Amino acid sequence: MSHKINDLIDKRRSIRKYKSDKPATKEQLKKLLEAAMSAPSARNTRPWEFIAVTNPAVLEEIHVIHSHAGMCVSAGAAIVVVAVPPKDDFPYEFYSQDCGAAAQNILLEAVHMGLGTCWCGVYPVKERVAGFRKLLNISEEKIPFCVIAVGTPDENPEKKGFYDESKVSFVE
Repeated sequence: MSHKINDLIDKRRSIRKYKSDKPATKEQLKKLLEAAMSAPSARNTRPWEFIAVTNPAVLEEIHVIHSHAGMCVSAGAAIVVVAVPPKDDFPYEFYSQDCGAAAQNILLEAVHMGLGTCWCGVYPVKERVAGFRKLLNISEEKIPFCVIAVGTPDENPEKKGFYDESKVSFVE
């Protein structure tokens, strides 16, 4: 099935209710991670790592650490995007933008695959960063950037994004 990118963008929603009996498969998660790693990055540094979580006890702990990520439990899977900042000053600190692009690729590929997602920020909230580091054994030089719930949607929320002419200016 072919999709235009605008169709995927238009269909993307933050899903908070999932069919717990239909979790994402390992193959589906791998496909999402392939999409993530196809994202652009400054000077192609690819300053990211990913942790796919399907262990129910760990998903419960994610909810304990991040009170707004409870949907990870019913989704049955989550992907944690981990930023790996460069060790020198170049290409500066674009890793957060690069990881944001990787996360967006996950969200759009999930729509294409019929899956639902919900992106929950971890960085820069210090308590969340520390909690994810401890839970997932992430070293101090790496930064848990966000967690994305992944599963089969059990809701179809209304679209919230829209074009707002008042936020646009043209320099001609």
